[in-house]
Amino acid sequence: MAEDLTFLLSRVSLGDRKAFAALYRETSPRLYGLALGMLRRRDDAEEVIQDVYVSLWHSARTYDAGRGSVNTWLTTVVRNRCIDRLRRRDLLTTQLDDNDWENLESPRSSPLQDAIRHADTQALARCLEHLDDRQRESLQLAYFQGLSHSELAVRLTAPLGTVKAWVRRGLERLSQCMQP
Repeated sequence: MAEDLTFLLSRVSLGDRKAFAALYRETSPRLYGLALGMLRRRDDAEEVIQDVYVSLWHSARTYDAGRGSVNTWLTTVVRNRCIDRLRRRDLLTTQLDDNDWENLESPRSSPLQDAIRHADTQALARCLEHLDDRQRESLQLAYFQGLSHSELAVRLTAPLGTVKAWVRRGLERLSQCMQP
C-alpha cells in the first residue's frame, strides 16, 4: 500500500485528478479519525482535513520519499494542523487585558525551532518504521488518540499486560533509535 500511495502522490504532483481522488479515498478516513480524535469537534476536523488536501494538491511535489512514508508525512501534516487549530482555539478563548498583550509572545516558532522540529519529526518517522506492527499501532493510538492502556487493550483485543509490554518495548526501541 505504501508504494501505491507514493505512486498516487507522484501522479498528484503532476496534476492527475483521478490519482488525487484515489489518494483521498485511501487516506482520508484515517486522517479524519486522527483529526477528530485530536480536535473533538467534527467541524474543526472537517476543516483541517479540507485544508490539508487543498494544500496537498498544490504542494504534492514537496514530498520526499527518503524522509518517510506518505502515510507518515500526511499524518504529521494533519497532526501539526490540528495542534495549530487547538492553539488558535485556546488563544481566541483567552481574555487578555492590556498588560497581558504587551507580554504576549508570538505563537509562531522561529525558523530554527521549525528546522529542529522538522528534523525530529523525520527521525521519529524513520524510527517508527523499525517497530513491529503492534508496537507502532499501540504507540500511534496512545499518542494521536490519547488512549489509555485499558482502552488500547479493548481496541486491540489483547490482554492489558501484553498491550503495556508493546507500549513499553516500543518506547524503548524509539528511545534507542532517537539517540544521537
